[in-house]
Amino acid sequence: MKKIFVIFTVFLLSGCMASFNSRMDGVRGAFLSGDFDGVTKFTDNKDYSQQDDLELLVSGNALFNAGNYSESDKVFEEFNKRNTDTNSFSLMREFTTITTGAMSTDYRPYMMDTLFVSYYQILSALAENRWSDARVIINQSYARQQKMSREYKNLINKKSESVQSAMDLEQDIRDNNAQWAAYSDIMNPALMYLSGIYFLSDSDFSTAETYLNRATGMTNNNSYVTRDLELARNKTKPENTTWVFIENGFAPKLVEKRINIPWLVGPGISMITIAVAEPVFNNSTLNINGAKKIADVNAMFMTEFNEYSVNSALRSAAAAAARVVLQTSAYNSKSKFSPLLGLGATIFSIATTSADIRNWGVLPEYIYAIRTDTPKSGLLELKSGGNVVTSINMNKSGNNIVYIRFLGQNTVVHIMNIK
Repeated sequence: MKKIFVIFTVFLLSGCMASFNSRMDGVRGAFLSGDFDGVTKFTDNKDYSQQDDLELLVSGNALFNAGNYSESDKVFEEFNKRNTDTNSFSLMREFTTITTGAMSTDYRPYMMDTLFVSYYQILSALAENRWSDARVIINQSYARQQKMSREYKNLINKKSESVQSAMDLEQDIRDNNAQWAAYSDIMNPALMYLSGIYFLSDSDFSTAETYLNRATGMTNNNSYVTRDLELARNKTKPENTTWVFIENGFAPKLVEKRINIPWLVGPGISMITIAVAEPVFNNSTLNINGAKKIADVNAMFMTEFNEYSVNSALRSAAAAAARVVLQTSAYNSKSKFSPLLGLGATIFSIATTSADIRNWGVLPEYIYAIRTDTPKSGLLELKSGGNVVTSINMNKSGNNIVYIRFLGQNTVVHIMNIK
């Protein structure tokens, strides 16, 4: 009978983990079908103020893709208000994680989450011609990235040099790569590049140079970024230019790996249980002609996840040791109820052991960019191999930012006409 109770508890907890993954799979499926109202598969709470942080991220992302920019911004602002410092330490959180399991605590946003919030908020502001709002968001995101950079010991101050020739520009880019390439897997190069384009289009060439300089280092001499950096240094505003930001795939999915080791203690069965999270990658394969990778979201995620996983493993081992002591003490107590107390302690130990498998699972896997002349025909075609993947109707002149999210058979397109 005792074994049956223990086995039942293990299966019950596994069901809870499966439930979360099922919910995330459901919302991913909704994204793939273009049913952005399908976020109800992840949360039934329509009141954003009552949603938890992960629900806010999923809801804001869905609203943005649906073209509901104002509502998306409202949701992301709610997230921002709650998360002014994602790196703060909480003793109560640590205690709760050890005593009741990692999944019982509030979602702890990754640092990259806050940068993607800024990324989508900037795009929303540009889509609604809220030019000044976009500047505020960029400034806020820069402050966040500065906080992030201080978390890493390899921060190197940017050199500021005035470059007049293309040869000097190439040498300067090499120098900057040595400084900023390390950040490609920490911060969001797509956000940095988008910010640079904003200031370049606003004729704020000095600020544009700062952002594009860093984006160039992060993107390994991406020719599109270096072209814009050259314009910033020559104080030249681009004309009839279209920048295409392409997202595809999904960020890694986390699954729980549990180790349950039964052993005999006095009159009963105890269980040593350790739970850790492991990433499962999606490996999207869509290649768009002329597109160059700007951000590897897998790498960004894994940079943080690897840091967190070390702490999680240590915490899990410490918690397992504490729970073994609890079970042993209960079984070896002199009470006539010691077998029952021991069984209860074993069930409690299994039920309160969990790995945190939560992440913003509808983020893209990769972000690519294309920089091209605005088509005089007003029709921009994106091809993969010899096939047209999508056709985009736009103005026949002027500057544009085009956001594209490839989601299986569904393609989301947003066009932002900029200065």
